Amino acid sequence: MPFLDKLQLWADERPDDTAVVVGGKRLNWAGLRDAATLRLGETGATTVLAEPNSLDFVAAYTAAVAGERRCAVLDPLWPQPMIDEVAQRIGQAGPAAAQTSAAGRQLGDGDELSDGHPDTTFLIGLTSGTTSVPKAFTRTRRSWQVSFDASIEFFGLAPEDRTLAPGPLAASLNLYALSECLYAGAAFHTMETFDVGDVHAAIAYDGITRLVLVPTMLRLLSERGLAGGVDASGVRSIICAGSKLDARTLEAARRWAPNAAIFEYYGASELSFVSGTRLAAGEPLDAGGTGIGGPFPGVELKIIDDDGAEVLDGTDGNICVRSGMVSNGYLWGDDGQALRCFDGWYTVGDQGYVDSGVLHILGRRSDMIITSGRNVYPHEVELALASVPGVSAAVAAGMLDEVRGQKVVAGIVLAYGSVTATQVKTGLDGLLARDKRPQRYFTLSELPVTDRGKVSRQMLLDWIENNDPRAKPLA
Repeated sequence: MPFLDKLQLWADERPDDTAVVVGGKRLNWAGLRDAATLRLGETGATTVLAEPNSLDFVAAYTAAVAGERRCAVLDPLWPQPMIDEVAQRIGQAGPAAAQTSAAGRQLGDGDELSDGHPDTTFLIGLTSGTTSVPKAFTRTRRSWQVSFDASIEFFGLAPEDRTLAPGPLAASLNLYALSECLYAGAAFHTMETFDVGDVHAAIAYDGITRLVLVPTMLRLLSERGLAGGVDASGVRSIICAGSKLDARTLEAARRWAPNAAIFEYYGASELSFVSGTRLAAGEPLDAGGTGIGGPFPGVELKIIDDDGAEVLDGTDGNICVRSGMVSNGYLWGDDGQALRCFDGWYTVGDQGYVDSGVLHILGRRSDMIITSGRNVYPHEVELALASVPGVSAAVAAGMLDEVRGQKVVAGIVLAYGSVTATQVKTGLDGLLARDKRPQRYFTLSELPVTDRGKVSRQMLLDWIENNDPRAKPLA
């Protein structure tokens, strides 16, 4: 486990069926098995990959987790000194982290493309970050095999599906989607680089049935697809993660891909899946709010305060899980706060509450804004602003303030025409408490997003501080 024995099975049973497509270049199941087998001699106990999307990357990654080898996938867009330092740290951590199976095989032994013992480490994951060395955590083969079984059940992934995850394979969302498809025997598609036209072409001509992506990508594809008449009626499921779906994105996706069930889930790299929800094709839209479904299959969920006590329904606290999908912990960078354990219940510090069985996400404690003694989560502010007429999208952050400690500032992307600050404030009536509302508003020419498509609140603050023309004060 997690997927090499399955790959061998698909290569034997369906050798000529498509396994992986990257930017129009294809490998069938037999071809992927052969390409990965040829790469086995190039892999050691631990392989560090920092490469853009390609078939070579897929083959190298597949070989790098064979037997009881381990693989670390780094973002190739990181500065080279950071890549070098992370690779050096992983090399130094290798001997201490090496594991053996019950049969006594040493890490890296063997020249067969097969799965190692379930309890051994196969993946070294890196937390995202471009300004400091990210933390590194490890995962066992068993943890992803349990995750595969759960996600295939929840998302309804079938061998005949054709999944397109257009983002970088260095991002855990897309790397997992690739691995999940190899395990399930379903064709996986991605792009060498993200381009809206290329993604639309793949959807139209490759018979894509399933999309895996972040909300910012979904909005871009949906709105431009509607404007350009791109047919997405063959898409049967859309899986979104990374941030909450806003009303406009959800509505556009429903019109563009009318036959698709839309899945939204919450998880963390260190925890895997936590909760999820499904909106079937044709179901009435219920956009907005902070809820993201009930516990994922195989996950136990509860909210715990900082002293380890469970809180009542509706009360904020640490979102904690107990499941077989949780990572082993960190190779380095563990400050005791990033991944905590309360008597077998794990949390990454995300805050939320449970109401009638539905988990509501408020955001990371580190993102919390404390203004005049009041705790404000940017996530709440952003969802409320995105529901205001004339606002297409929003991002909120905390800026230092001599009187309040911090003040809430918000950037908005307009849906049409012009909107005044007074109109935005009026539009928040009934959506957001007055003491949580932004003190300053900025119109944005674009959302501040990372190369992985995630909204960056720090980038918003940088734009404001540097008088960047992409963020202009809203009168």
